[in-house]
Amino acid sequence: MPNETRELPARNDGLYRFLGGSPLAVAFRLAMLSILVGVVLAAIGFDPWNIVHSIRLLFIRIWDLGFDAINGLWRYFLLGAVIVIPIWLIARLVNAPRGR
Repeated sequence: MPNETRELPARNDGLYRFLGGSPLAVAFRLAMLSILVGVVLAAIGFDPWNIVHSIRLLFIRIWDLGFDAINGLWRYFLLGAVIVIPIWLIARLVNAPRGR
């Protein structure tokens, strides 16, 4: 008996290739991802019924917070630099090569 290989019937390969998997699995993943993105967008203030106004309001809030964020980053930088710079300087001095 020759070794015969049996091919499985095609499962609408074009649709599987286009969707990236089975239609039911893709639909489930898209639903879960939509819920996750919806939660994130709701947390930053988007409203699905008035999306244009929500986007405009988001940019206004980011603009308003932008200058406060720069001030906050500057304060964090100074606070960290008070500790980091002296430790770095001491480490450089301790590990400095000795002149002969």
